[in-house]
Amino acid sequence: MPENKRAIQTEDFTRLEVFSDPQFTPDGKAYTYTSTTVNDDQEYISHIHYHQLGDAAPVQWTFGDNKNSHLRFSPDGLKAAFQSKRSGLPQIWILSTKGGEARQLTTFKHGAMNPEWAENGRSIIFSAPLDPDDDVSSQKEQTKEERQKEAKKKQNQPLVVSRLKYKSDAKGFHDNKRTQLVQLHLDTNTFTQLTNEDADHGLQGISPDGQQLLLAANLGKDPDYELSNDLFILNLASKEITKLTNSKGSYHSASFSPDGKKVAYLGHGFEFDGATLNELFVHDLETGERICLSNEWDMQLGDVLIGDTRLGESNASPVWSKDASSLYFLATDHGATGLYQATLEKDLNLLYQEDNHVFGFSYHGKTGAFILGISTPTDPCNFYKLSENQKLKRLTNANAAFLDEVSLREPETLSITARDGWELQGWLLRPYGFEEGKKYPFVLEIHGGPHAMYGQAFFHELQLLAAKGYVVLYINPRGSHGYGQEFVDAVRSDYGGKDYEDLMDAVDVALEQFSFIDRNRLGVTGGSYGGFMTNWIVSHTNRFQAAVTQRSISNWLSFYGVSDIGYFFTKWELGHHLLEDPEKLWDFSPLKYAANVETPLLILHGEEDYRCPIEQGEQLFVTLKHQRKEVEFVRFPNASHELSRSGRPDLRIERLNHICRWFEEYL
Repeated sequence: MPENKRAIQTEDFTRLEVFSDPQFTPDGKAYTYTSTTVNDDQEYISHIHYHQLGDAAPVQWTFGDNKNSHLRFSPDGLKAAFQSKRSGLPQIWILSTKGGEARQLTTFKHGAMNPEWAENGRSIIFSAPLDPDDDVSSQKEQTKEERQKEAKKKQNQPLVVSRLKYKSDAKGFHDNKRTQLVQLHLDTNTFTQLTNEDADHGLQGISPDGQQLLLAANLGKDPDYELSNDLFILNLASKEITKLTNSKGSYHSASFSPDGKKVAYLGHGFEFDGATLNELFVHDLETGERICLSNEWDMQLGDVLIGDTRLGESNASPVWSKDASSLYFLATDHGATGLYQATLEKDLNLLYQEDNHVFGFSYHGKTGAFILGISTPTDPCNFYKLSENQKLKRLTNANAAFLDEVSLREPETLSITARDGWELQGWLLRPYGFEEGKKYPFVLEIHGGPHAMYGQAFFHELQLLAAKGYVVLYINPRGSHGYGQEFVDAVRSDYGGKDYEDLMDAVDVALEQFSFIDRNRLGVTGGSYGGFMTNWIVSHTNRFQAAVTQRSISNWLSFYGVSDIGYFFTKWELGHHLLEDPEKLWDFSPLKYAANVETPLLILHGEEDYRCPIEQGEQLFVTLKHQRKEVEFVRFPNASHELSRSGRPDLRIERLNHICRWFEEYL
């Protein structure tokens, strides 16, 4: 039957409204959220919306071509603090919930963000990047011209590097600024710097009496070598800091119990290095006792389901019930994320999970209700109310015009048995305008990580390829999250081994089950680890007629020294540092097998990718081109490792157009 809606297009992601950060009002009668869109100038903007429960539609609270987010209500609900870039940099603003214009509270030189209320509404705690000698009482925001002049001056000066960890994909080259916590006293309009160690500090929570802060930081003597992240309690009156964790793991997403006597948090002790599942801990502040609630669950706590349209942050911390007898949190399992409850007696209850992605939630203790942010493969996002009786009610109608106009594919779930008997999960999208009896080209998509998960979420790139006439297959090979500790750990020291076999077995199953796939027109693509695996595939088999490798790894020997994580990630994932066994790292490198490549290969890479630096793509291109292979290299300016997810919209469109062009030419 002919489609009654049009096929999705490359630029359609710029039409989407993306929701995040639901927050109940203190009285539980309404909630707020952040909505992110792309404006006519191809820039991301975000605004705060307010929705009275029972009203048909939300009300927009902020306006203009800038970013507004992280709104938090005062305890009495009469005021709200939020961060906004309307002055140029993110700063803290305040507004009355009864109406009127917002008022700017901070003018920090490098910005201020993530406000939280303390002392029953008498002060606000926020984060600010500060230089060691900065005075928080005399901060002045620079003009756009001043910032540009300073940036240009900095570009023309040599960078002196003395630390091992001197760059990151998120921040670029590091300087002396560190994220510190600052307190704004609203009655006197004065500031107090609460932290000053040579480390980034992340506010986790504020005690119910407003006198203590939970914060996360790496305060070890050798933070570049000790990859721990510890939790601390800071007493606001005495400024005394007490460490809760043991400097032998990564702990985060912490929150105080309603009575302030306990702290819940997620984390692990690196038992399986970067492949270790999160656990849920409860720390009794009076006795010092710590218990692990999750040691029998064998699932990843938190949300690790990936997509390419998730913009903005949502709550990731476990939330206490009103009576402090249980905790609510998100967890990742078999291609979906759901809302769970755990009692302090270690009983686990599933409160909500369907074939979708719960990307955020807010809980109101008095009413027992939740606001859930939910995405599905055919719905980018909407908010729902989950009542105490488990009844789910839809609250918003986001992207209604878009969904009425565009045809989206429902994925078909595949159960795949690998050649060694391991069970795998995958999904297949049929092409737009599918007709029985017709043969269609095929694209295998491979996710990054490798410790991540495909699943039941909206994914524009996958839908686009289906719209262009391809059968799209995406699976979670071993190494992915969602299937327990043994499964996610199985890829380590075996890159290109069983994970490669999983992907090839999945292709075989798809070819066997779906006769409409043209086995002579097979394509493959992936980014990051998925780019590595694309490189590995085309250097180990010629069954694919076209390939696109994105932000990939081709040479583990050089990756060790050029990636922002290479010096520890190489050991974590492959089992060896550069000097321990360089031959083994070379064996894991697709570049070693470049002479075998016969598949036409398109290489896409960001110029400012510090996670998988562009030299990885460049080495592969030069090696293949020197052998007169069919290869092309596209370099994206001002693009980091996040190009496909949160990069400049115009470059994201270019990237998708190149992928479609390559597959159209060769498939």
